[in-house]
Amino acid sequence: MTTEANWYVVFTHPNGEETAALHLRRQGFATYLPRRWAMRRHARRQERVARPLFPRYLFVSLDITMQRWRSVHSTVGVTRLVCRGDTPVPVPKGVVERLIEAQDEAGCVRLAASFKPGDRVRILCGAFADLVGLYEEMTDAQRVTLLLNLLGRQVRAVVAPDNLEAA
Repeated sequence: MTTEANWYVVFTHPNGEETAALHLRRQGFATYLPRRWAMRRHARRQERVARPLFPRYLFVSLDITMQRWRSVHSTVGVTRLVCRGDTPVPVPKGVVERLIEAQDEAGCVRLAASFKPGDRVRILCGAFADLVGLYEEMTDAQRVTLLLNLLGRQVRAVVAPDNLEAA
């Protein structure tokens, strides 16, 4: 009989993703904490930092037929393993692997918005539909900041990324 490990989702304490991943690895479990780039503003400075892609969640690889997976529940930093009833729910095959493939050289997942600062984009719907602007940045709230030329001056607008296309 062959057994196979699957990826499962771990729900962590607030800001406890790193702690949970560390303690799970110390117990011999393989973990994956996907990250994304975000801008942090503090004391009039702005810096680019890596943040969890899914706050309070990480992935752990388990073979629930062979490993003592219940110890995940009592691991430091872990709130619980996501289960249906008493059985952990596996992540569909390929999801974690696609996230790993989408990482850049620093280990952060490249998000779907493939625009770079300065790219020309067209707004597809809403009050500014059909206007063309310059892509500026993706915010932490997963909204896109654009520079639009309205009435002879540049104005910043914030829109959902799925309302944009390349111009």
